[in-house]
Amino acid sequence: MTYRPSGLLLCSSFLSSLLATGHAAAAQTATTTTQVTATTTTGTLAGTGTPATTKKPVRKGAETVQVIPHSTTHEAEQVIVTAHLDRARSELSPTTGASVYHFSRQALENIPGGDNAPLNQVLLQAPGVAQDSYGQIHVRGDHNEVQFRLDGVQLPEGLSVFGQALMTRFADNMSLTTGALPSQFGFLQAAVVDITTKNGTTNAGGNLSIYGGARDYFFPSLQYGFHKGKWDFFATADFVHDRVGIENTTSSFNAPHDLSNQYHFLGHARYTVDEDTRISLIAGISNAEYQLPNNPGLTPDSWSQNYTPPAGATTNSDSLNEHQKQITDFAVLALQKEIGAFSLQDSVFTRYSSLRYSPDPTGDLLYLGNAQRAARSVFSTGTQHDVTWRAARDHTVRFGFQVFVERNVSSTTSTVFPQTNVGSTPPTYGPNPLNVYDSSGKTGMVYGVYAQDEWRPLRNLTINYGLRFDGVSEYTAEHQFSPRVNLVWKPWKNGTLHAGYSRYFTPPPFEIVSGASLTHLYGTSGAPNSLTNSKVRAERDHYFDAGFDQTILPGWHIAFDAYYKLAKNLIDEGQFGAPIILSGFNYRHGQVNGYEVSTSYDRGPLSLYGNFAWSRAIGKKITSAQFNFDQGELDYISSRWVHLDHDQRWTASAGAAYTFFHKTRAPLRLSATLVYGSGLRADDDANGIPNGLALTPYATVNFSAVQTIHNTFGSAWQGDTQLRLDVINLGDHTYMLRDGSGIGVTAPQYGLRRTILCGISQGF
Repeated sequence: MTYRPSGLLLCSSFLSSLLATGHAAAAQTATTTTQVTATTTTGTLAGTGTPATTKKPVRKGAETVQVIPHSTTHEAEQVIVTAHLDRARSELSPTTGASVYHFSRQALENIPGGDNAPLNQVLLQAPGVAQDSYGQIHVRGDHNEVQFRLDGVQLPEGLSVFGQALMTRFADNMSLTTGALPSQFGFLQAAVVDITTKNGTTNAGGNLSIYGGARDYFFPSLQYGFHKGKWDFFATADFVHDRVGIENTTSSFNAPHDLSNQYHFLGHARYTVDEDTRISLIAGISNAEYQLPNNPGLTPDSWSQNYTPPAGATTNSDSLNEHQKQITDFAVLALQKEIGAFSLQDSVFTRYSSLRYSPDPTGDLLYLGNAQRAARSVFSTGTQHDVTWRAARDHTVRFGFQVFVERNVSSTTSTVFPQTNVGSTPPTYGPNPLNVYDSSGKTGMVYGVYAQDEWRPLRNLTINYGLRFDGVSEYTAEHQFSPRVNLVWKPWKNGTLHAGYSRYFTPPPFEIVSGASLTHLYGTSGAPNSLTNSKVRAERDHYFDAGFDQTILPGWHIAFDAYYKLAKNLIDEGQFGAPIILSGFNYRHGQVNGYEVSTSYDRGPLSLYGNFAWSRAIGKKITSAQFNFDQGELDYISSRWVHLDHDQRWTASAGAAYTFFHKTRAPLRLSATLVYGSGLRADDDANGIPNGLALTPYATVNFSAVQTIHNTFGSAWQGDTQLRLDVINLGDHTYMLRDGSGIGVTAPQYGLRRTILCGISQGF
């Protein structure tokens, strides 16, 4: 389906007419129905970070309870049991002393796009989250070390580079946790995104949505949930078609060669054995195909001077035909049980992730000297066990373990030019390309075990201390004991101070380019800069965090947080070559420090929030995967500190939402969000400094108008109708995320230009 300006005008006219209908309905007295609704949190677009304790779990059971009209006694009991077990599950993963930013269901709906918004765009509304290309985010100066959890169970790391394997639509609510994390959080520790999935109790009924607009954007989705007896089911599926799958390489309104098709599914089934026992199964699928945007104006390099392209072959860099396909499948089976003073959740999980890159057979050869067809896959399976023991009134003991077993397979077929004067300079190449095939595979393991005690020696003081042991046995074999301690003190009314220290151990990405692979390409146009290829090692950190949170007035919160990380073998990642596959490497020394300030106000129909963060991330001396770098870069970085390529000095976000006629059956919600970045890094070629410059600062504003009509068709059809208009980059600001230079950066990327989208959804 193609959307042209006339289609947008038609959509806008249709929306305007229905808005008028909604206003008329709002003038009427709302119909009174027998409905019991538990108290819910309908706060800011992104909640202010708070140092949590288990007395106030991340997900209160009360926030999940919603009894529909005319509920039977059995259904009401089912809701109460669900709330009880949800509360018990949240207490298995305390965040004592860490900074937690909550996204309630209402907050997710307030963000322009709502459930249609990409998950990374939602997370940008939290403090200290910087935007990058390919849908990446960087939290507190780290590259990609964000772990995702579904209902408290950690998913193994996959291969997805861009796009979304997890969708905002999957979440009933979620949280982003940063800072000095308690002992139960391991492996990826820049941030923890815990998604509480929708289910058939809290999200009963169905919803059909059609959403789309500029750049052929077409996004139909369907969800349905119900509970019957002890069973609870929920499923959602969507399809995304657009011409902005990956960031534009130019500042033009439309990117050349940028079509994408994406399919997503999530299913959730639960069986409540009794009030203390529940079994759940979550399964998801993400399948995405992308055209890679072309970069116009490139000039073929010297290796192709003797080469005559086949008749009819593409030779202009603005007309290449590169593709990439990504698949992610996952499943989680969990048992939750309450036994006296013990609460436990035992789970097993599996994840399959694959990525395939198809080059332009002639264009990649001309411009890169290597038309490489690449494929990678990782199959992970494992188990996670978490136990809470309420040992005494002032002591809550937690312990558990995680084990991931992973199988990595990689294969490449490289079409390259043979060098005719190997060992001489300048090199010359023959006219006849040859194919070089290489493959590798390995099975490895990542494991961790922890124990901690949450001690409350005073009414207003909580101390959480623990020990964690982590290990990795993959391309590198390492382990570490990691002590952690957090203090939370409430010295006055509505005020909380916190401080913490955590020792971190981060396993390297499960991948390697072997020395044999480099040797195979020696003497060709695909030869690496060198054959030096030390293994990527685990990162080891000392992490310090302190801050405070204060409620000024009812609904108004402010928070401040400061952090400092001292790293050994700091892990960074970059794209080296045409396939958009990130490869890891180490800096021998790393430092990351910064601070965050945030505030939020939530009262009645009005929600406001704002935050800003300052960060500095630097590294020195590259000690692994050296073949990816020029010798000049290695020499400079060996004795000098450089900014990491994703280092952004200032990051800010803000938002506002107001609901008109909120007490009627036809509320109208207007909302807007802002994202500001001072610019990622680029090379300072004039002075020969890698990552020596910051790109131009930018700010973008998104706007949303949502008209809801509750129970539109009365008793004939139970369900709400919702129409929405979203404008992304309201001011059509042209801004650059990457300029194509920097360590591990190969192509320029620009932010999305103004995009107008509209949609209609119907509940049933």
